[in-house]
Amino acid sequence: QSLSEGNLMPRWAGNLNWGYGHPILMFLYPLPSYAASLFHFLGFSLVDSVKLVFALAFIASGVAMYLWLREFLGEHSAIAGSILYNFAPYRFVDLYVRGAIGEHVAFIFPPLICYFLLKLSTVGPPRGSPYEHPRGVFINRFYFAGACLSIAGLILSHNALTLMFLPFIIFYALYLVWVNKKTRVSLMYQYIGSFFLGIGLSSFFLLPAFEEGKYTLRDIVTRGVALGRFVDFKNLVSSPWNFGQTGQFSVEVGFIFWAAFLSSPFVLYKLWKNNKHGFAFYAFLLFYFVTSIFIMLPESKFVWQNITTLQKFQFPWRFLSVSVFAGAILTAYSISLITNKNVRIIVAIVMIAFALISTRNFWQPKDYLMKSESFYSGVYDGTTDTGESSPIWSVRFMERRPKAHVEVIKGKASIQETLRNSTHHVYEINASSKVRIRENTLYFPGWRVYIDGKRYQDIQFQDPMNRGLMTFYVPLGQHTVDVKFAENRLRTISNYFSIASLALVFGILFKTYKHLRSKFLIN
Repeated sequence: QSLSEGNLMPRWAGNLNWGYGHPILMFLYPLPSYAASLFHFLGFSLVDSVKLVFALAFIASGVAMYLWLREFLGEHSAIAGSILYNFAPYRFVDLYVRGAIGEHVAFIFPPLICYFLLKLSTVGPPRGSPYEHPRGVFINRFYFAGACLSIAGLILSHNALTLMFLPFIIFYALYLVWVNKKTRVSLMYQYIGSFFLGIGLSSFFLLPAFEEGKYTLRDIVTRGVALGRFVDFKNLVSSPWNFGQTGQFSVEVGFIFWAAFLSSPFVLYKLWKNNKHGFAFYAFLLFYFVTSIFIMLPESKFVWQNITTLQKFQFPWRFLSVSVFAGAILTAYSISLITNKNVRIIVAIVMIAFALISTRNFWQPKDYLMKSESFYSGVYDGTTDTGESSPIWSVRFMERRPKAHVEVIKGKASIQETLRNSTHHVYEINASSKVRIRENTLYFPGWRVYIDGKRYQDIQFQDPMNRGLMTFYVPLGQHTVDVKFAENRLRTISNYFSIASLALVFGILFKTYKHLRSKFLIN
């Protein structure tokens, strides 16, 4: 809806929260919504557009894992690792129980980022480096742009998962720098540049979401919630499939991943003898897996209490995303160390078959809701979060629809609405005396009121009788009142930073394409 109104970087959801509006678009990962909107603009229904995002993200995450693992573990291990990555129980919890489209899409990017970082290290440094590779100059630029876009993709897919995967991504970048002795300096610059541009591409969302969260109920709503949501270890090993809510659905890690964990001493021993670099990588991966398990258990409560940022995640079982990622790689590593090709293929097939058979009952939703398109495009009696994005001056949920978009709460006046979209409301107000007006839209920094083109400077939004709603005075007579949601300085700077980063990345891609095209034409 916002895109169709010309808001290319949507921040305000006008139809949510019983029609009072909600700033959730400032804090809710936008990439899945951009993707679904593209399909909708191409003619698909709203529901089918979302289903396409779920389906394509599922496929893309497996392909990304396969591409990365194939580069250093071989074909058979990559196939097994990618299928196990997709067919872990938690992936179907995200898909069919929680409908967690952000987490689901985010699974694409950790392996994709690692793939591009690895390719940067193997193709060689860019032109001008003392270690310039004869064939790597322009291919290198392609992988650099891919790394930038993938980092931005992860950030724009899910805030919490970005923080969860960031330690591994940073470690992997440092690991590749350590391994590639001859090109360390050049590689370090490339990685820093890709991280910087990735953050730049996503800054239109990342910076306001980080800075303006203080204007929401986020810290109040999330405080202490996670401390009551830990899971029992036995449920991580085995728990029944269930379509219920938190505490009811399965938090099973997956039998195959536990088998890979139990075989880790053997893998560590073999790597220590034959591949010291591989040993370091595998050891950290194992630590990452164990940490993700520990952080979900009640025994980690002291960590959550001391690192309060973790409490913003709300649910410790979110770290199953990390367990699935690390577990898939641990399993692929175990397969790759089987020296006999035929045995390696058989083991891979058995593991894949077990993963498919053990999750076969998870491959469908419980039921279907048949709603018209108008249900999704109209006013929604609720929000799409647990209230943590509500403005701090308001209540958590409004719980009822307003009588009208705008009301006179003191004095007498006639009001005619002449324009209304998500971020711009226009009224013609004929006041018989000075009147007090209530705009039934929640206030959030960026909302402004203009009376006859002049900005009104005294918007009230903390009146206990009109909690969180904008009220203002209109003088006697006929007036045009504009209520607009505008970008503040931080959002504007963030927007320009993203635009500049996007221009730079596409400039790199265009220059690469232009060079390769001219080279092929000449040949």
